Formats: sequence, structure tokens, C-alpha cells
Amino acid sequence: MTRPTGSALRVTIFIGENDVWHHKPLYTEIVHRAHATGLAGASVFRGIEGFGASSLIHTSRLLSLSEDLPVAIVIVDTEDRVRAFLPQLDELVGEGLVILDDCEVIRYAGRDAESDKTGKKGKR
Repeated sequence: MTRPTGSALRVTIFIGENDVWHHKPLYTEIVHRAHATGLAGASVFRGIEGFGASSLIHTSRLLSLSEDLPVAIVIVDTEDRVRAFLPQLDELVGEGLVILDDCEVIRYAGRDAESDKTGKKGKR
């Protein structure tokens, strides 16, 4: 896994939570492929309301029948590594939106291996 600092590229993938790849959630497949590729990290965010190219509004409001809420997967890494990952997204994302943004990483820190095992915070 890389630890990017400075200039980076952010890819955001907007799909529906019911989108699947081989009978499992598409967002799961994207995250697992990003991890296997060694990208710096990926996060999945579930939206509460939205619409896309179909113009159908999907919402989490109680009286709504929609369960296919919007999902955004965000990945940040160096430009070269993100661009190398894009062909996999071309394969996976049939319906949705994929966007790229330049960004700047000012802090990228994780837990150390010892704190992961003990559940205690490492030294800062």
C-alpha cells in the first residue's frame, strides 16, 4: 500500500446500492479490487437521497418504496496508480458515474500494527 502525500487524484464512483457483480454488491467488488491492487484506501458512502441518468429519485424517507439508494465509492492515491485502476472500473461499472478530481493529501496516517492487535491507540 502506498502512502501518498502532496498531489493526488481522487476517483469517485456513483452507483446504486443494489448494483451487483456476480451476485455480490458492486461496491464490495470495487473496494476489494482497489485493496488487491494496493491502492492507498477506499471508502463507501451510502446516500439518503439522489437521482442519476435515469431521473428516478431514490430516497430513504419512510414512505418511499425505493431501496436502491445512491452509493459513492471514493478512492485517493497517486495519479498513476488511480489511472492504472480505471480499466477495472470500466469493466465493473455498467450504469453509474465515475469522476476524477485533482486533490492534495495533507495527512495520511493509520493505526500501527500493534494497536490493531491490542485495540489500544498507538503512540502519536
